[in-house]
This record gives sequence, structure tokens and C-alpha cells, in this order.
Amino acid sequence: MYKKFETTFAGRKLIVETGKMAGLANGSCLVRYGDTAVLVNVTMSKEPREGIDFLPLSVDYEERLYAVGKIPGGYIKREGRPTTKAILVSRVIDRPMRPLFPKDYRNDTSINVLVLAVDPDILPEVPASIGASIALNISDIPFDVLVGTTKVGLVNDELVLNPNLEQREKSKLDLTVSATPEKVCMIEAGADQVPDEKMLEAIKLAHEEIKGLCKFIDNIKSEVGKKKVEYKSFEVPQDLKEFIASIATEKFKLAVQTKDKNQRDENVSKVNEFVKEEYIKKYGQELYDENKSMISEALYKAEKMAVRSLVIEESKRVDGRGLDEIRELSAEVGLFERVHGSALFSRGLTQVLSMVTLGSISEEQTFDGLDEEVTKRYIHHYNFPPYSVGEARPARGPGRREIGHGALAERALEPVIPSKEEFPYTIRVVSEVLSSNGSTSQGSICGSTLALMDAGVPIKEPVAGISTGLFTKPGDSTDYIMVTDIQGIEDFFGDMDFKVAGTKNGITAIQVDIKIDGLTYEIIEEAFARTKKARKYILDEVMLKAIDKPRQNLSKYAPKIETIKINPDKIRDVIGTGGKVINKIIEETGVKIDIEDDGTIFVSGVEQEKLDQAIKTIEDITAEVELNRVYMGKVTKILQFGALVEILPGKEGLLHISKISNERIKKVEDVLTVGDDILVKVTEIGNDDKFSLTAKDLMRV
Repeated sequence: MYKKFETTFAGRKLIVETGKMAGLANGSCLVRYGDTAVLVNVTMSKEPREGIDFLPLSVDYEERLYAVGKIPGGYIKREGRPTTKAILVSRVIDRPMRPLFPKDYRNDTSINVLVLAVDPDILPEVPASIGASIALNISDIPFDVLVGTTKVGLVNDELVLNPNLEQREKSKLDLTVSATPEKVCMIEAGADQVPDEKMLEAIKLAHEEIKGLCKFIDNIKSEVGKKKVEYKSFEVPQDLKEFIASIATEKFKLAVQTKDKNQRDENVSKVNEFVKEEYIKKYGQELYDENKSMISEALYKAEKMAVRSLVIEESKRVDGRGLDEIRELSAEVGLFERVHGSALFSRGLTQVLSMVTLGSISEEQTFDGLDEEVTKRYIHHYNFPPYSVGEARPARGPGRREIGHGALAERALEPVIPSKEEFPYTIRVVSEVLSSNGSTSQGSICGSTLALMDAGVPIKEPVAGISTGLFTKPGDSTDYIMVTDIQGIEDFFGDMDFKVAGTKNGITAIQVDIKIDGLTYEIIEEAFARTKKARKYILDEVMLKAIDKPRQNLSKYAPKIETIKINPDKIRDVIGTGGKVINKIIEETGVKIDIEDDGTIFVSGVEQEKLDQAIKTIEDITAEVELNRVYMGKVTKILQFGALVEILPGKEGLLHISKISNERIKKVEDVLTVGDDILVKVTEIGNDDKFSLTAKDLMRV
């Protein structure tokens, strides 16, 4: 049955329609926010997936170029694989939803967002996230938590909810917050060195707006929501859980307490083997084989209980560090001669190698998507090969995790990248994770900052990244212990991974992964305080000791780029008919030439002499002929009454026979031939830009 619901959200009308489309989905809604429209459908498999110990949830945010009135480029004229932006939005929708499903639920569940129309003033990710919450809540899928999402900008030091296009272009903050009425359950931000206090204020503002949105969602749910289905629970039986906990928890406590990750893994394996033997002794091989997956999950829970018990009850971390102590750090720059910039950053067993390549402006990345951004000159890629975690498997292309981590590092460094006018290069950074034991994305941020400085990129401020973890007491998330610089096992068994990057002046990026029902303001404030202190330590004690400022000179292997400015009306003269002029310059000098609409020209090449030659040619082409100025010209054509002389590329003037010499000349050919160089002075310029020349007193016959 068709229903329509309306409310005002962040100053704009929000309309939700149900019962009109996609009737076979478990839950469906059409969300209109301004002129932006998204269709969200959620589905669930009829049977659970056996043999897994996780929620098989997939989120697909699908962009269609008809939403912005475009036809896809290329030969096929059809959308292909998801864009980077689509993958990042899918992750933003996934992160707040995943922890709120029942822990024992194993049915395949899909959230599909189809973007139907886009208003440039309203980004579709906000209605997409809201629609995902509504579709899940009104469906029969066992998801029963009210969640809302909004964005916050910072324009002229004023916080703005869901900023429009003009405001986004001026904003120093791009913050996305998802929350329940009680707690914040997802934070993602890019910021231009925004202070911690302002960031917390923005989060609180978003949460207040979301509380009203959750009431709206609850009204929809009460009116059209389906009864939630009964599902097969995969909760470990209490007797099995207690048996394994009784024989394994204390052993796990001893097993995990070592700085050496390899030793820890070996110790844990021995405990697992011990439990297997004890179980078989008591219950037999047949029952073990039958309950293998349940036993595996019970072992996971026992190890988790051991790690959490150490932290919560004894204030001990597995590697013996204090709660706010950072792992051993090291940094090195300039590792490879031929690379434009390089750095190796290590934090404990996590090690990242970052490499910088500088290119011409023409090498900017271009996009064919729904976003207003069409090009990008700072690019950050992140690779996570199997050997970084000691696994023997084939390397594949980047997955959603790699794309997400690369985007986080890119976002963290983007605010400190110099403008095109200050540094006319396209910049690509690649972070290769060589060893992983937690916080590789933050290691990428630190390593990439160092590599950029090694490359001579004049960044505004160095950026460091760090993450904090959380361990809450069972049944009371307000009673907690926070730890700084979490390693893999603490991320795995803890309740959050609160990643913050920034300079000494403020935050540049945030990404928060939460495994509980949300965070209080108190937790967020403490996380900010801890990460701020840790960033300062990392910068002062490690990074700036490796390299304290960007190098003054670029690598000799980096391209040289010169910038000149011409009258935009002269661009056509530089390009020439069919590109004839510019192609000739490129052919003669071997340089790259990029021309912008405002008349800015970037000339790049390896040899300075060739750059100078190309620039002089362009300057000559665009130069204006000056009255009474003397030029060295070249005779291009002999006429009966004189000669045509080219004094600037493409600019020929008439040298009359009477102006060739101080002596009387009978025939032009007696004095001049085509190709001769001759000094001439401009004596007259007409309204049609034609000009006359004289060689009198400048040459003698």
C-alpha cells in the first residue's frame, strides 16, 4: 500500500515514499531530499549461510549518470564497475549499520541504493544513508534500531548542516555523522586543520538534528513496518561457551602477553590445540567434527574475553605497554635515487613504504561520475599485499578496504597540499604496506607526509595519524578503558578504532569504526585529547627528526615545470588551426604543454634548455607588436614593391622597397632573398593590426 511521509530535515523538505516500487524486496523506500532522489531496497536470504562466524552484509551504492543528465563515456556507453566515490559511500552506509544487527544472525543481507536524480546542492549519500535505515526498519529483516545520518560543514567559522554546493566549496569541514537517538555510531570527516573543540561541537550539532530524524523514522516504522522474522540463531550454546572458557581463558591470558606477534600467534595456536584435545577427550571426535564451527567461535570468544579482561580488570595490554603508550617508532626518507620522493615509516610491526611521483598538470585524474569534482591533482593509493600479514596467496587488485584506506590518507593530506599556482604539479603517492599489525592507514599518512617533504613538495604543515581503541565493560558502555595506538589484536577484540589525522594546528581527517551500539560525547572527547597528544609526539620525536621541512630542490629525475600567463584571447594563437602551432612546439622541444581557460600555461620537461625554448616561442607568439621597437625579422616573401618580414611567430609586416635602405634600390631581389635575417623597426600599426616596417639606419647596402 502506497504511503507518503514528509518532514523538514536540516532546513529542507524530506519526503519518503513506500509501497510504490520494488514490491518483492524485504523493505523498500524512495527518498526525496530536494531534487535528489534515491531508491533503497533491502533483501535477506531465506536460509542462513552455514560455516561462517560473521554477518554476511553487502552494501551497494549504485550511481547512474542519467541522474545528472549525462551519457557514459567510452565505447560501451554503460556504467561499469563502481567508482571510488560509490565504494566510499557504500562503506559509510555499512559502518553504522553492521554493529547494530543481532550478533547471532547469519543470513545474507543486502542493502542496495540506486541514485535516480541528483540536485548539486544535495549530495545523495545523506538520503541514501537515511533510506538504508528506513528500509531496514520497515522490513521483516531483524534490524530494529533507529539510525540517522547528516553532514556538517564549516563556512566562515559557522557550522552548517547539509551544506549546499556553494557552501561546500567554501567549507573547511566535510563531516558525516550517523547516530541513534542515544549515541553516535559513525564519524567520518575531512577537515582543514579544524580544532578538536570545533569538531566536537559539529558532532553534537549533527546528533541533535539526527534525534528529530529518528522520531520521523520511528513514525514510518510504526505505520508501515513489517513484523520481524524469526531467524536461526548461531549463538554458541552456553554450556559449550562455559566449558571452553573454563579451560582456555586463563591460558589465553598468558598466551597473548608478548610483544612478538609471531610468538603470540604460536601461543594461541597451542591453546586452541589443547582445547581441541580436551574436547575430544570429553565428548569424542564425532561430536567435535559436528560442532567444529561452534567450537571455533567459542575459542574466539574466550580469547576475546582474555584480552578484554586484561585491559578492563588489570589495565594490562598484551604487549606490556601503558594505556597511552605508543609502539616503537622509526622513520627514514630518501631511500631510492630514481624515485621523486620516498619514506619508510614503522610503528611496531606495522611498516609502510610511501613513494611520491610528480607529473605534469595534464596527468590529473579525471572523473565521469555524479560528483561536482571532475579532476584531482593529488592522488593517494594504498596497497595491502598478502605478504604484509604473512599469507601465501595471489595478489589481487585493490578491494574496498584498500580504496577506503587510500581515500582516508588522501583526505588527511589534501588540506596541506600546495595550490596549483604554488606548485604546478600533479602529485601521486603510493603507500605500500610491507607489514601489518594494525593502523596501517595511519602509518600511510605519516609515511606519505615524509615522502612528500622528501620530494620537495612545499606542504603547509606535516600531518600525523594515530588511532585509539576502546574496551567497555559488559552491559555498561559508559564504564570503559581507552588505549592509544591499537595494534591488530586490540582492534580485533576491542570496541572501536577511532582514527584521527592532523597537524599541530588541528584535525584533517577522522574515520571511526565502532563495534558496539555507539559512543558517548565523553568517549569522543577523550579520543580527541589522546590523539592530539599522540600526533604531537609522533611529529616532534620521530617524523620531524627524519626530515624537518620540505627539500628546497626537486629530484633531478622529476620533471621541471614552468608557468606563464597569457591573454586568454591569445590561446587560439598558441594552439593554432587543428593544433598545428602547439604540436610544432612540442615536436621541436619535447616538452608537455597544458593550457587552462584563464590563460595559464604549464610547460613541463626534463631539460631546462628545451623548456626555455618552448616558453620563448609561446611568449613570441602571444607578444603584441610594439610601435618603434626594433626586431630581428626574417624575410618570408619578396614582393615587387617590398618584402614581408616576420618579426614574431605568425606576425608579418610590410617592409616597403623605399624603407629597405638609406640608398635607392631598383629591385628588392638585389638586396633581399627569402630566409634572410634583417633588423627592422615598427613604424606604423593599423586598426586591423597590420603594421609597417623600416630598415633605414639599421642596415647598410
